[in-house]
Amino acid sequence: MARTQQDYDDIPGTFVFDAERSREGFGINMFCMSLMKDENRKAFKANEAEYLKKFRLTPEQTEAVLKRDYNRMLELGGNIYFTAKLGATDGHSFQHLAAVMTGASQQDYAAMMLGGGRSVEGNRSRSGKPVKAKSASTSKPKLKLKPRLKSKSKSKSKSKSKSQSKSSAKRK
Repeated sequence: MARTQQDYDDIPGTFVFDAERSREGFGINMFCMSLMKDENRKAFKANEAEYLKKFRLTPEQTEAVLKRDYNRMLELGGNIYFTAKLGATDGHSFQHLAAVMTGASQQDYAAMMLGGGRSVEGNRSRSGKPVKAKSASTSKPKLKLKPRLKSKSKSKSKSKSKSQSKSSAKRK
């Protein structure tokens, strides 16, 4: 089944993890989550293709995992936080994965992030359409916060002084 086009699908290099991608990537994400257990990591590393048969993956998803094509995994419904578990199983840091995914060296990626991240120029929606905001009538009402209570240590000292002044008033 073809993916339904969304307004945000034209953002360069970005695969928004929406409800449709979540459903599409269920198998790949469950596979990645299985790697949290040591015995599963060992079984996967022993025979990757065989281990992947336990999960409902499309041939494209299986190929992306075996090739460690992280961008393709995201496009096919993988969640970045789940797919990072595959990278960790291979002994890679998140910085390494992000560098690979952006086509940069780890040093260049780190420098870019320390310098404030990627420029938004050229990395916005190609259509230029503004994101539709919810109308005020459909948005949830804002919660009113209660005023802060005074700390207990202050209130104890006040109540102590009140009780002391009451007892001294009784003595008079």
